[in-house]
Amino acid sequence: MGSYETKKITTGNFQTFYCEGGESNSETIIFLHGSGPGATSETNWRNILPALTDRYHVIAPDMYGFGNTDHPDEPPKSFWEWTNCRVEQVLALMDQLKIERAKLVGNSMGGYVSLNLVMTAPERFEKVLLMGSAGGEAPPTPEIGRMIGFYRNPTHAALENLTKWFVYDEKSLGGELESVLRERYEMIMRPEVRKSYLNNMFPMGPGENIIPPSALKRMEQPFLLLHGVEDRFVAKESSLSMLEHLPNAQLHLFKGCGHWIQIEKRESFFNMLVRFFEGDM
Repeated sequence: MGSYETKKITTGNFQTFYCEGGESNSETIIFLHGSGPGATSETNWRNILPALTDRYHVIAPDMYGFGNTDHPDEPPKSFWEWTNCRVEQVLALMDQLKIERAKLVGNSMGGYVSLNLVMTAPERFEKVLLMGSAGGEAPPTPEIGRMIGFYRNPTHAALENLTKWFVYDEKSLGGELESVLRERYEMIMRPEVRKSYLNNMFPMGPGENIIPPSALKRMEQPFLLLHGVEDRFVAKESSLSMLEHLPNAQLHLFKGCGHWIQIEKRESFFNMLVRFFEGDM
């Protein structure tokens, strides 16, 4: 089992916090986390990154508006502006680290950013793994509404309930639940994190977070779509919808699994990731 370091680097007009492991001359995988109160790259990916550093160069940034990345004094005003800032953030991070091409792994919001990265700079991304990703046509869930309104009652108990909803079986979190809650609760209490969240998590208009089918059809990269059948935040219909339009995609559904496949079905997730990126599936 390897390890990773946490660092900061200038991306445009702000500093991005990121995790980095492995050798820089190895193939690069960029991991993009999802949203939610106190979300960070480490709480999303810490169980996956160390196991990959013997064969890959792994990068996992805190997305703009989250975690230890610098927060904006004047936040973007719309969902599209936030998305564009995150696309520019990842491309600037790649430029600064001299990464010409990379593989992408995106969870939820990170999946949506991944799709926008492929639209913006298709030549820079070889393969894409999306997990519980937004971007396809899917009905909104009640849990998304509660997540958006989290700061109406930002208690430790409310965060614990919300965190448990990310998995189908809360026992799968094991001892990790306490550490995730501790780190995320400390994060949500920071005033700059609260400000970004309140300016970032807002109800979207119909179709605002859907990638047009015409755009999906132009994405020639191999895609692996993973989705928990019992996902309470992004319904599986999002991945089913994208599967219809992506020309080179495969979908695997996990029964008895929620939004955090990388935690709830860690071994299966890890094995599929490696096989997909190695060209074995």
